[in-house]
Amino acid sequence: MVLVGWTRLWAASLLAETASALVRGSSDSLHFSLVSRGTNLDGSLPVYKNPNGSIEDRVNDLLPRMTIEEKVAQLIQGDIGGWMNFTDPLDDTLMYNQTGLELMMAQKNGAIWGGYLTPWDKFVYGITIGQKYLMENTTLGIPAIVQSEGLHGFTNNGTIWPSPIGLAASFNTELLQQAAATISDEAEGLGFHQIFAPVLDLSRELRWGRVEENFGEDPFLTGEMGNAYVTGLQSGKRRNTSSTAIARMAATCKHFAAYGSPQGGLNIAQVSGGERELRTSYLRPFNRACVEALGIMTAYASYDGVPAVANTHLLTDILRDEWGYPYLVTSDAGSVDLLITTHGVCETRECAAKLALENGIQMEMGGGTYTYLTLPDQVINGTVNVSYIDETVKTILRTKFALGLFENPYPYPDYLSTLRMPSTRTLLHQMEQEAIVLLENRNNTLPLSTSIGSIALIGPQVDRVSFGDYVFFNASLNGISPLAGFTQYLSNTSVQINYAEGCKLWSNDLSELPDALEAAVKSDVAVVMVGTWSLDQTLLWTPGTNATTGEHVDLSDLGLVGAQLELVQAVQATGKPTVVVFVSGKPVAEPWIQAHADAVIQQFYPGELGGLALAEIIFGAVSPSGKLPVSFPRSVGTIPVFYNYLKGSRPIDPGMITDNGALVFGHQYVLDTPVPLWSFGHGLSYTTFNYTDLELSSPTIGTSDNFNVSVTVHNNGPMDGKEVVQVYMTDMFSSVVTPNQILVGFQKVAIPAGGSQRVTIEVQSEQLGLWSLSNAWVVEPGTFAVKIGTSDQTYLNTTLVVV
Repeated sequence: MVLVGWTRLWAASLLAETASALVRGSSDSLHFSLVSRGTNLDGSLPVYKNPNGSIEDRVNDLLPRMTIEEKVAQLIQGDIGGWMNFTDPLDDTLMYNQTGLELMMAQKNGAIWGGYLTPWDKFVYGITIGQKYLMENTTLGIPAIVQSEGLHGFTNNGTIWPSPIGLAASFNTELLQQAAATISDEAEGLGFHQIFAPVLDLSRELRWGRVEENFGEDPFLTGEMGNAYVTGLQSGKRRNTSSTAIARMAATCKHFAAYGSPQGGLNIAQVSGGERELRTSYLRPFNRACVEALGIMTAYASYDGVPAVANTHLLTDILRDEWGYPYLVTSDAGSVDLLITTHGVCETRECAAKLALENGIQMEMGGGTYTYLTLPDQVINGTVNVSYIDETVKTILRTKFALGLFENPYPYPDYLSTLRMPSTRTLLHQMEQEAIVLLENRNNTLPLSTSIGSIALIGPQVDRVSFGDYVFFNASLNGISPLAGFTQYLSNTSVQINYAEGCKLWSNDLSELPDALEAAVKSDVAVVMVGTWSLDQTLLWTPGTNATTGEHVDLSDLGLVGAQLELVQAVQATGKPTVVVFVSGKPVAEPWIQAHADAVIQQFYPGELGGLALAEIIFGAVSPSGKLPVSFPRSVGTIPVFYNYLKGSRPIDPGMITDNGALVFGHQYVLDTPVPLWSFGHGLSYTTFNYTDLELSSPTIGTSDNFNVSVTVHNNGPMDGKEVVQVYMTDMFSSVVTPNQILVGFQKVAIPAGGSQRVTIEVQSEQLGLWSLSNAWVVEPGTFAVKIGTSDQTYLNTTLVVV
């Protein structure tokens, strides 16, 4: 390959630098040629090229062969847009820019960002060009990790699943693991190796725009769902790779750590807390889900005054030293620059690069000024010790060998065979159904019968496909709106659909209200669909567009926007049975709806089949089985509202404002209550479950013992159904203040009408632990209350004694 421009000069100087850089610190002789460092002097195969060699031996053989420039290039994320033109998402021209390719690969080749909306064959072409250049036209032949998004589905025209908060509402880890596997199925064949998910931030600050990206407010549920996602995404091996490869895709747990509780709910704002809260709440999901993940992403915010991207306690003391994490850690987009522009702990790019590298042992993602390009000069002038670069490069090479990329980094010829498969759609359909939560059902308003004459579908969410953020432009074209879903479901019945939008999501205009009332009056039942809205990754960041959830979209009010509440109230006033459906990315705080609607359903942003699943739930084709992964406040003034608050944190002497406007004064709060509208774990069914015969494997255990909780669950109702059996515990007396209750286990079971099932849930001893006064995890002897049930009702209780 003929090099051009400054690249030729760089190559010439590289050889001279190689001789001095490699000889320094070496033994009397090298076993490889300085000119051709990818070969051995004795003609033997370099260990790093041996697919049967151990990963550590391959890493240790390759690192000494690398120049400082090559090492730093491994630390920086490049972009396929450097040699491919993706400005037109419909353009399918298969051509590339040779100069752009060479420039990109000379400086930024550890990973390649490939998250573009583009025809599949064009992407495959571009990645093949890039990987062939690295493998065949560079001295060492080190492939790149190709990265994209996959928070709730592969983004480039792959299958879109419900938003993560909706996935968590299923409480079905086995189903989520299968869902994550389909995301790998779709991405792997196209040549991707790393997906930027899951998000393990906790939904404890509901004003924050990214609540929809999380698995809820609870550390245990978040950890279990995160572990299911990581396991499903990574399990298996890429084709034609080494025997030592351990995963086919790298998951990326983010944002490490404590990112989801910013002050004021404002994105990237400071997070306040101490070591105990960090350990007890924020780190637990990461420890459960991510020690085996091949990637971790750091956070934008600061915690206790230290930027997460340069927090040596988080990233070195805990993650590397204490947890022994060996794989790739990356900064978030542009976050190293925030050390200068936002956190104000550095004045220069050199300082920012040094802090992020030495404190974080991490690579630098794009989106900023590429501060790591200053590292070669900093090594030369002595401000950065090359050992930090070496250790970081090792983590990246280790990840590449674990993925088998040195043997096969390329897309698969038959990539079309795993994209948008029928089997994926079958799993998606089940997840859509299980993610829907029935919150209220007065007088058994639901399910509706297909023998009714007509149904009014009213509201701005009826004829809309509302996906969460982190989908690509026009992804909603693959989705089924509620209007389309009801039309499809009722196509073989005589039920008449009367549709009226009623109002816009983003307007106070009530001019459409008469049409909505007319539709309600002439129907047997009214279903009003309201909520929040997010946008895809193009429109969400486009000036002049609007949204109420998503990254960088934070709220000061959790009530319905515009005329939506008035629409619900007006329809309810017609006297027709009124079902309210919240389609949203976070809890909606509307106590009037909780108190007055005949039924209330929560559908967190669904996937492609959400509209059909909603119709199936409302008409009883399947019984709802979703549970809330996050509590619903009465107003923004009553947050935080998460269920696992520390003892003493929620005194209750409520007041209220009655429907006729009378003021009833209390103290906590004066005219309201801190009790949520619906709490974590709540979710109704069309059938009735009851629990009997609670039994512990032992009523007394040691501090390091696991134990089992067993109970018989009976379905005494008229329908087959699925129940989420939840185990909560309370440490009655402890050396530090502990939560009033915590979830320590759950299991989703399917039980036919009239049937029963014995359910046994194992609880790990560490679930009983606390971060002690001596700064260590301890399970203290004492009494623990055990409860089996939901957030609303405890079915059975018992006591566990730890000695």
